[in-house]
Amino acid sequence: MEEPWDFEFLSRIADGCLSFLSEFVDDWLANDMRASIFKILLSWLIFSLIAIHFAWKVYGSTVNDMYYRQGTGQNGGTPDTAPHLSGWESKAGDTPKSHRD
Repeated sequence: MEEPWDFEFLSRIADGCLSFLSEFVDDWLANDMRASIFKILLSWLIFSLIAIHFAWKVYGSTVNDMYYRQGTGQNGGTPDTAPHLSGWESKAGDTPKSHRD
């Protein structure tokens, strides 16, 4: 039978998370170079994601319309089959080709 999760195991995980968060907060509040670079990169990432979100909100339908094929058929303007090909059917006189042909 499986053993239930031990309280000691859970307390170790909680202590590890708490110590990581306390070190992170200490580094965040310290004005050393690592924290400054991290703050700049995090700000740039958040700003970029917000800008992409708003740009897609404004221009998303235009971009979608540019790449959406208009018309009828399987993929918009693409015909279902090519008119000069008969599909999988072969002519009566054709012999099937092997890999040596």
